[in-house]
Amino acid sequence: MSQAVTENEEAPIEPTGQVRIVYLGPVEPHWDIQPVWGDEAFVQEFIDRISARLVLLPPHDPQFRRNRERVNRDGIREGLSVEWDLGFPEESGEESPSA
Repeated sequence: MSQAVTENEEAPIEPTGQVRIVYLGPVEPHWDIQPVWGDEAFVQEFIDRISARLVLLPPHDPQFRRNRERVNRDGIREGLSVEWDLGFPEESGEESPSA
């Protein structure tokens, strides 16, 4: 029997870096994207690309949810771990921070 990985299965990729995305609040800029570890140039290129997806979106904007998933998929595809700090517990079902 063959142990080949099929097209639909992806082998887990060990992260080569990490970024932390922090919600700063309702006044622009909304986001601070910080490199945590990894190759500095590679991580900065990723930060530059994902900044465009988040620049005008607060967490309560419907487009934010879609763009957040895109950022997470981009991170996985590029071997980067993405950590989010929205300033409120996400599992509670809240969609926006209490002010």
